[in-house]
Amino acid sequence: MKNILFLAIIVLFVSCKKNSGTKETISYSEEHLDVTTSIYPENISKVFKAHGGLDTWNKMQGLVFEIEHPEGNEKTTTALKSRESLIETETFKIGFDGNHVWLKQQDSLAYKGNARFYYNLMFYFYTMPFILADDGIIYDEVEPLVFEGESYPGIKVSYESGVGESSEDEYVLYYDPETNKMTWLSYTVTYFSKEKSKNFRYINYSDWQTIEGLLLPKTLTWYNYENNVPTTKKNDMKFINIKLSTDKPNAALFKVPEGATLVE
Repeated sequence: MKNILFLAIIVLFVSCKKNSGTKETISYSEEHLDVTTSIYPENISKVFKAHGGLDTWNKMQGLVFEIEHPEGNEKTTTALKSRESLIETETFKIGFDGNHVWLKQQDSLAYKGNARFYYNLMFYFYTMPFILADDGIIYDEVEPLVFEGESYPGIKVSYESGVGESSEDEYVLYYDPETNKMTWLSYTVTYFSKEKSKNFRYINYSDWQTIEGLLLPKTLTWYNYENNVPTTKKNDMKFINIKLSTDKPNAALFKVPEGATLVE
């Protein structure tokens, strides 16, 4: 009986793989038989594995990192499952309590950006490639990126309508064909226009560090670009004091503090 059930699950697995470019989840449980299979395209699966694997990533509940800036470090704390977040600097704080983005600053000129656009931006770049295992993602193969004589296979990532703040955003992850490690990210910004863009920017991922068994960035390097390909190095962003934990951060961290304003 169990052999028949297992065969039926395999047939369903193949059927789903043929009919969808996105990940699907198939589950069956009866007494001691428990089969759960998560399906991702083979290319992105190889990248996840090269960086420590989704099983290890999914055990983590909290992430802390700091970004080095001349005026002082910027510290980000994120609850990985619920995505509440807190960005702290000497002059301002930006938080997301699960419902509202809020801003607290020493004076009205302390923060000059768009807090709603920024509150999870660096978290998203930093947690590549694992963030690309989120729900609502559509994967496609694209032409390789050729840079300085080397060719890097590409995986295009787009989003189902209504997913996240900017579901029109598109990303392309390029990886080393020998190591399967992520090497480049190209991305569009549609938050302000709310329309698809053909203007792809580039970040180089080549400096990694191992934290709790996972390969995470140590340095991200933005590149100038022309005709949607990278050209010359623009600037580096260094990440330090990284902490990954299987414990969820204290929810009180993300609550709207006295004196903060909600960002519409």
